[in-house]
Amino acid sequence: MNINDFDFDLPEELIAQTPLEKRSESRLLILDPKTEELEDRHFYNIIDELEAGDALVLNNTRVLPARLHGERAETGGHIELLLLKDLGQNRWETLAKPARKMKVGEEVVFGDGRLKAVVVEVLDHGGRIVEFKYNGIFLEILESLGEMPLPPYIHEQLEDQERYQTVFAKENGSAAPTAGLHYTPELLEKIADKGVEIVELTLHVGLGTFRPVSVDNVDEHQMHSEFYRLTEEAAAQLRAVKASGHKIVASGTTSIRTLETIGSKFDGDIQADSGWTDIFIKPGYEWKVVDAFNTNFHLPKSTLVMLVAAFAGRDFVLDAYQHAIDEKYRFFSFGDAMFVRPKK
Repeated sequence: MNINDFDFDLPEELIAQTPLEKRSESRLLILDPKTEELEDRHFYNIIDELEAGDALVLNNTRVLPARLHGERAETGGHIELLLLKDLGQNRWETLAKPARKMKVGEEVVFGDGRLKAVVVEVLDHGGRIVEFKYNGIFLEILESLGEMPLPPYIHEQLEDQERYQTVFAKENGSAAPTAGLHYTPELLEKIADKGVEIVELTLHVGLGTFRPVSVDNVDEHQMHSEFYRLTEEAAAQLRAVKASGHKIVASGTTSIRTLETIGSKFDGDIQADSGWTDIFIKPGYEWKVVDAFNTNFHLPKSTLVMLVAAFAGRDFVLDAYQHAIDEKYRFFSFGDAMFVRPKK
């Protein structure tokens, strides 16, 4: 497969810069892989796609204000750090800008010295491992000094930082599972009242989210690892749903990657598990766990478009994207959504 097989022309004005005031009033494009039919709805209509006995799986990762602006201790030059992965003992994997200035031993000062970072290792992909020095509680300092790590295609400032959190966010991570931004407490309550099991897991979105595919041959692309966790209680809920013949519906590609990682590891079974995954789901993949899902509209040539194509078929998915463009759906993190029905 060539990367250009997953390309499409997206007018820049369709990239959503700000979220809707009411989360669940985003538009929702229904994709039916069996009939290859499309249907234009709104996100609150997702309840019509769920049946009593189904499971709706949500990723409860919470976005840290992980973008920090500081100064080089020696020269006063500006440095931006994006925190990616907590390595323990006050060490983090980061992306730095400008990275060339960040050599081993370089110290960066944030917030009048309340927080300092020293580079301890330069990584192959251009990242930096830094060790933080501070007095007090790190997360409290981060909350006061950091900014939300909005994707590079969003140029507007976010007035309410909580708007980049899902309403069910709990476990501190590094980026938002944006497919979950459409749910409201009221909508989730209606879904639960219908008899749908609401199940939570955790996947902390990693470096791959910030890196485009840089090879022409899709099979040569290397995914970066992301941490995931599924509890025994959640696994038991999902096993019961599968055993009863009902659907496991994933919210977003992060939930999909977690469930399919576990399904691949345990030969289709769903077990409590945690660890690191670099799963790359592309056309030809044999699905183990997920029966249907909602997701946003993704970047051209991205691994996320490939994931959706692996489920619903490349031509049908690209036709759906063209329909969304023609109908002026809003794209990417703050944009509209699609729901992909079961393919069997």
